[in-house]
Amino acid sequence: MKLFVIAGEPSGDRLGRAVMAGLKQLDPGVSFDGIGGPRMTDEGLKSRFPMEELSVMGIAEVLPRYRQLMRRIDETARAVIETRPDILLTIDSPDFCLRVARRVKEAGAPVRCVHYVAPSVWAWRPGRAAKMARSIDQVLALLPFEPPYMEAAGMACDFVGHPVVTDPQATEKEARAFRERHGIGDAPLVLALPGSRRGEVQRLSETFGGALARVQAALPEARVVLPCAAPVVDLVRAETRHWSAAPLLIDPGRDTDGAEKRAAFRAADVALAASGTVSLELAAADTPMVIAYDMGWISRQIIGRMLLTDTVTLVNLVSETRSVPEFIGKHCQPEVIGRGLLRVLERPEAQRAALRETMARLGAGGEPPGLRAARAILNRAG
Repeated sequence: MKLFVIAGEPSGDRLGRAVMAGLKQLDPGVSFDGIGGPRMTDEGLKSRFPMEELSVMGIAEVLPRYRQLMRRIDETARAVIETRPDILLTIDSPDFCLRVARRVKEAGAPVRCVHYVAPSVWAWRPGRAAKMARSIDQVLALLPFEPPYMEAAGMACDFVGHPVVTDPQATEKEARAFRERHGIGDAPLVLALPGSRRGEVQRLSETFGGALARVQAALPEARVVLPCAAPVVDLVRAETRHWSAAPLLIDPGRDTDGAEKRAAFRAADVALAASGTVSLELAAADTPMVIAYDMGWISRQIIGRMLLTDTVTLVNLVSETRSVPEFIGKHCQPEVIGRGLLRVLERPEAQRAALRETMARLGAGGEPPGLRAARAILNRAG
């Protein structure tokens, strides 16, 4: 079997490596072509051009490179059509990947198109599923409630598990050593996670700092730890200088293997996190949390009108509970967030059933997601 695989960002490269390894295990004669990063290269892909060319987000970043990206879409679609793989496997990055798939289908190429990572049509813009179905035959979903949305639009869809279930976790011994190493002892420890993008950090840092100050006013012995995302280390350092609850910063440049970050996740009593997949990382570490997020006024008005769910927290959605408190948009205020953190610190066990149910539903303890994804591709390929 021949696959043409496309990943456009590091998270897709990670998924790509896992599914390529699974395919090689199930079909040792499989061959790969396409675009990917270093992880997929390690599995035998020779990328046609650097994946980093596709790792562009935001209108301001995309516009100067629009023509180049359009050329890459044309070039990639032609390569698929000319090489005639059995399967085109596109991984996330829908703005690039789905355009390539559409052009392949429009050319009449006899290629089965599979897309890995379902769009969040359950949250907003449900019309994306029908549009996607014009060029995609099968979807591989990370979340267990997503297949019905894709199937209703006319695509085959398989839940294959979320990669968070295979992430390494710190032990209780490592968490205790982290506390001792930083002189925390048995003091309440709050994990602060204000996001990995500059805009998020700039919007949320003052609010997070105010909320944590209220926790420290009620619990003077409380400590704060903040694992920095690599793209925003300097910004986080500058923004948190004004926090009264001075955080212990974990610099990814020094924590190269992520061990310190994993230990911080396990050692924390509660986390204050921006909305996103980080809630699943916290569930994997069995760390109770409060979610807070805000955006610009215009975005808040638009998305607020389009949102289809009463919660944006993935733990709440996957566990079918509302165990994790969230403070979104106009509710993202230091006073109420601080009270929410204190309530979770008083009763951390109230969340743990939902955290463990989330991990079970995402596939923890079962077949690795990459292998499940590979099996789903082969089963539907006939």
